[in-house]
Amino acid sequence: MPLPSGIGKEGAGVVEAVGEGVTAVVPGDRVVYCDGPLGSYSSERNIAAGVLVKLPQWVSEQHIAAGFLRAMTVEYLLNRTFKCKAGDTILFHAAAGGVGLIASQWARALGVNMIGTVGSDEKGKLALAHGCAHVINYRTENFVERVKEITGGKKVPVVYDSIGKDTWPASLDCLQPLGLMVSFGNSSGPVTGVDLGILGPKGSLYLTRQTLMTYTANRATLEEMANNVFNLMKDGKLDLAARQTYSLADAAQAHRDLEARNTVGGMILVP
Repeated sequence: MPLPSGIGKEGAGVVEAVGEGVTAVVPGDRVVYCDGPLGSYSSERNIAAGVLVKLPQWVSEQHIAAGFLRAMTVEYLLNRTFKCKAGDTILFHAAAGGVGLIASQWARALGVNMIGTVGSDEKGKLALAHGCAHVINYRTENFVERVKEITGGKKVPVVYDSIGKDTWPASLDCLQPLGLMVSFGNSSGPVTGVDLGILGPKGSLYLTRQTLMTYTANRATLEEMANNVFNLMKDGKLDLAARQTYSLADAAQAHRDLEARNTVGGMILVP
């Protein structure tokens, strides 16, 4: 990405003007987005109308901006990548992160038993409060052995992993035969030099690496996913409220806090 450049992928606000021929939105509409070119760290911007989703009257811009991209990520992970259903037991890494806390709530709404890994006992309590059925502190516990213990040796049909390099090898050992390894991030570094041959002896496992933007590129799918998010919010089953709020002018400090792992859940920048 050439510099100087804006940053930020998601935001919410009010449409001030539209270009010629635009009918999807009109000035005054309150909208949210999680796609398009970088640049949401701004007080005003130009963006394609096709990525905008109109907000229901009862949803505030600040509330939705704190977690729309993460909620949409959870929507495709639990509803599309692997269709979770009531009674399923799944493993979700980083359960106290921005995506993880939303996944915990969504899993609870579906009746799914979510096993979440966390980095501290405090984060474990937070994940449990948001809907995790079980938490594993990966700093003090062997998460493979704990998954086997929790599931009575059956292990899980799907692992959701946004950590990457550090959790990749052991995550495969948590999967049932024909299980699915879902990689959707790499906070510890990318998984490289993968030997696909190990998937066979470990149980004929499936592996996928997906992105939200592949799904939202289809307008009908974008609106369907957003409506699923809104409906869970309206029913009181999903809370996206920010746990940290910064002024846009303090964006650098927000990034320092994020890098130092001093944040929990979602955060927003307010112009």
